[in-house]
Amino acid sequence: MASYRDLLTAAKARITEVDTAGAEQRIAAGAIALDVREPDEFDAGAMPDAVHIARGHLESQVESRLLNKNAPVVVYCAAGARSAFAAQTLQELGYTDVVSMAGGFGKWKDEGRAWRTPVTLSAEQRNRYMRHLLLPEVGVVGQTKLLNSKVLMLGAGGLGSPAAMYLAAAGIGTIGIVDMDEVDASNLQRQILHNIDRIGDRKVDSAKKTLTLLNPDVNVVTYDTRLDASNIIDIISGYDVIVDGADNFPSRYLLNDASVKLGIPVVHGSIFRFEGMVSVFHPLEGPTYRDMVPEPPPAELAPSCAEAGVLGVLPGIVGSIQALEVIKLLLGLGEGLVGRILTIDTTDMSFRTFNLRPDPDNVVTYANRDRIIIKELDGLCAPGLAH
Repeated sequence: MASYRDLLTAAKARITEVDTAGAEQRIAAGAIALDVREPDEFDAGAMPDAVHIARGHLESQVESRLLNKNAPVVVYCAAGARSAFAAQTLQELGYTDVVSMAGGFGKWKDEGRAWRTPVTLSAEQRNRYMRHLLLPEVGVVGQTKLLNSKVLMLGAGGLGSPAAMYLAAAGIGTIGIVDMDEVDASNLQRQILHNIDRIGDRKVDSAKKTLTLLNPDVNVVTYDTRLDASNIIDIISGYDVIVDGADNFPSRYLLNDASVKLGIPVVHGSIFRFEGMVSVFHPLEGPTYRDMVPEPPPAELAPSCAEAGVLGVLPGIVGSIQALEVIKLLLGLGEGLVGRILTIDTTDMSFRTFNLRPDPDNVVTYANRDRIIIKELDGLCAPGLAH
């Protein structure tokens, strides 16, 4: 019968070991640091940006966490034994460039090399966000970013309802809601934040009740007021992203000019009958609302949903996409809708994407932010810029 020492010696004979200096060089050159210690050991301190998979879960989780089997990996544990077995396992799984760090994290730390106390989640949070934590693109670090993020919802209606609910469920730490309306029975066909028992309540109060019951991690800040030129800068300042669920052109232009002035990205959504659209207006990275719609159309050509109707499920589709774009912005995931317009026609279930370029005649830009004057839409939309 082979002893533990025999197995460890055999494992080390099949892998490559490096000392702490060699591990540091490899990591500096782009290798992934893989920590295979237990969660309590990892939480007490780890290498910066290390990927953590406890040794007991390595075989079942590593292929979903380390997707590129040709990427260089430095495995470490407390002293160098578990990492040797882990390196052998990785080789058997087809990883081609794996080394084990001799001496482990104990020696690394004793030598004064860089380490940090990792961000941690409570046991309840780990359970709540487990499906996020299993995604290597999110993980604990990404979930912590979401918990530390602030998102403002312009409207608690058709678009704001699904967007706010999914953002709250995702763990956005602070959600602000601007709305000055009260819940009406006609809202319930599409505005899922509210219910029949809250008819007559203020929408912001109803929204807060729903979101805090969904996720107590979320701090819901309410603004029961009309957004106007006198208060918009104070309200939107400090938020990371704004979700535009407005249903009128004055609010959209007001939001555009204020968000451009402050450099805050806006995830825009709009709906009409059976059609919807989504885009991301990022003042620092791409076109904004005035690049898409330089001037508002005449009122007779732009009826509201109250006048033209809207299929109740449509806001759920568009608002959910808005929530997704917010999360992608906050985590830097994938390719967002900056400089692109996504259109949806539910009658034939078609999704189309169009490119949007900056309008050379648009003077309301981040570069001109110091000259932007925030003012109400008055007749035709004059550029809100100081001359």
